[in-house]
Amino acid sequence: MSIVQMAKRIIWATNEDLARNKPAVLSLYRSILRALNSGDLPLTLAARHVKKGEARAIFMTASEERSLHNIADLMDTGYYTLSLLQKGQLPKNI
Repeated sequence: MSIVQMAKRIIWATNEDLARNKPAVLSLYRSILRALNSGDLPLTLAARHVKKGEARAIFMTASEERSLHNIADLMDTGYYTLSLLQKGQLPKNI
């Protein structure tokens, strides 16, 4: 069951819901970090480390989220950010 399907039935995530979606979140996190290492991005080594730190901070803050709607929005934002990074573009917030 996806986050969107769960969001239609309840508002708050249970521990089971969070555990079920943990692999998708970790995969997204790792993909974003890998994309930040791409040579296609116009970043210096120091800027890459700063951007990775920003990504870590965003994921750490978002890990405390319990609203299914907010979690779904955060995942959508993460996938959008990843798509921009893979195109060699920098999103404004990461």
